[in-house]
Order: sequence, then C-alpha cells, then structure tokens
Amino acid sequence: MSQAPDVDYSATSQRPVWESLPAGLHQALAVALGTEIAAVSAPVSSGFTGGFAARAQLADGRRVFIKAAPDSTHAYGAYQREAEVVPRLPKAVRAPAIVATAHATTSYAAAAATASAPVGGGDSGDSDWFAVVSEWVDGRMPGTPWTADDFDLVTAACEAMAEALRPSPLTGLMSFGELVGEDVAVPAQILAGERELPVGMQPWLTRVLPELAELAAAGPEILVGDTAMHSDLRPDNLLIDSHGVCWAVDWNWLTLGPRWVDWAGLLPTAQHNGIDTFAAIKRSPLTADVPGEHLDAFMAVIAAYMLKNTDAPPPPGCTPALREHQRFYAWTYLDWLAVRRGW
Repeated sequence: MSQAPDVDYSATSQRPVWESLPAGLHQALAVALGTEIAAVSAPVSSGFTGGFAARAQLADGRRVFIKAAPDSTHAYGAYQREAEVVPRLPKAVRAPAIVATAHATTSYAAAAATASAPVGGGDSGDSDWFAVVSEWVDGRMPGTPWTADDFDLVTAACEAMAEALRPSPLTGLMSFGELVGEDVAVPAQILAGERELPVGMQPWLTRVLPELAELAAAGPEILVGDTAMHSDLRPDNLLIDSHGVCWAVDWNWLTLGPRWVDWAGLLPTAQHNGIDTFAAIKRSPLTADVPGEHLDAFMAVIAAYMLKNTDAPPPPGCTPALREHQRFYAWTYLDWLAVRRGW
C-alpha cells in the first residue's frame, strides 16, 4: 500500500433494524417516553458497533434518536455511560439531551426468532437490553472530506467546549493516560519483536519506530490536565446543523486531561484533506502555548493505539470497518508527525 486506506465513514456499521429488537424493549421504551413510537427510520450506517441506532417519530409529535444494545456487546455499556454523562455536561457543551432510558430482558430463543441480530450476538440464555433516547439533531457529518469552513466551525466548537469543561464539572473521571494504558508500548513491542509490524503502512515506519516509541512512552506523563474531554472526537461523532451549530455525540469515553486534546485529535485527518493545521495550532488559544513535544507525544500515543491489532479480527460487537479506521488514523497521524519531525 502506498497511500492511506479509503474509509467511507457514512457506511461503517452493521446494525439491526427496529423490527428485530425485542418486543419487551419496544414496550419499555413506550412507557419511558410516555407515548407510542409511531415510526422508526432505517438505522444509521456510521459508527463501528452493532448496536441499534435510528431516528424515531413519536405519537406526540416529537422526533428522537434511539440507541439500544444487548449486554453481550460493547455498545451496551457505552450507551449506559452516555446516559450517565450527558445530563451532567454544562449547557454550553452542545450534546443532544437525554430524553429517556429503558431496560428489558428477553430470552435468547425470542431474540433468535427476529429478522436480524446485532454484530457479535449469539450467546445463549437471557439477554438484558438497554436503550437510551436523545433529542434528534438534524445535521451532517463534517470531515468527509474536511473543508476550511467546516474546520473553522468545529475548531470554534472545540474551543468553547474546552472552556466549558475546564475545570471538569464531573468527578471520578479516569485520566487520558489511564485510557490509553499499556497501548503506548506498542511501538516498543514491535521493535522488540513482541508484536508484528502491521502490514500496509508507510514504508519508512520501521526506520522511525525508535523515535515513535520514545514519543509515545512520554505520553502518559505529558497528557495530564483538569479538563473533561470527549476523548473520541472524530468526524463521525460530530454533527453540523442547518444553523452552523456543531454538536458532539457519543460521550461514553469521557476522561480527564489537557484541554487541547479533543481538537488536536482532529488535526491529522484535516491535514490529510489539505487543511493547514500547522498554522492552525499557532492560531488557536487551545494550542498556541502548548510545547511542540507535547503535541507530538499525543500524536504518537494515538498512532501507537491505532497500530494495535490492526490485522486481527474486530472485537465482538464491532464491525470489520473498525480495523480500516485504525489503519487510516495510524497512517494520517504518522504522516502528521513525519512533516513535523522530518521523517
């Protein structure tokens, strides 16, 4: 491979349809919402999980967004965490409000009789389902590809979000360093022969692995701070509505760290699309005073994280597109570092 993989972020998920969800969950949602669910659209096709996610029209006229998953998948815990976190965010953070949540338990036999099942399903016995309902935001995904206008809108939103979340209004958050954990050691493990070098990456990756390993290892000590961070801010977790307001969704990875991390995480893909992010980091109040080595260490940490298990099957409940996403992100983060460090 001589270029970054092409990932269509509008078509990365494999989700069940509404009719395949347990009848008990349908009923529990109607009770929680206080009205019947009149119609449900086709599931959204972005994201990397097999959890249900679609817009719904309620009998009382409201439009909402429903996400649901069984306890056999990663999405089950992610949806519960989002339901816990979003109500605690400051109003200045544009996140779709949580409307309701619902639980239901169904037998495996009943679930198997439905038309389709979530990715990663198939366990026997009873299955607990969780659903979270949020307000519907009619918007579009930026960054596919990035334009200068969308980049400016998202940058302003990230700056406002960082201001609202510093100091963190939520207690008990893990640090960003804890989230990436031992993954910072991936480049060193490749160097030591303990892990295979992913196939299809830049031909110069082997040559720069020592420097990449050193940068990534420094990350956990550098990436500390008092700001609550989304920690997974990708274009497919952003929406720009018709008024130019930028919303952030999927708040299940909230951590504590430097206020610039969420925005900086968007820079390599924007650079890949022709945005001059090297000039942007000098202009933004988020990064204007951040040491260059700190930015580079963060990029190395994410590159290391994305290089992990890229040739392995996806985890249960996740779609194969997850691995292509990892390759694309590893590639663009490494390219960003290559320009900065003369690789």
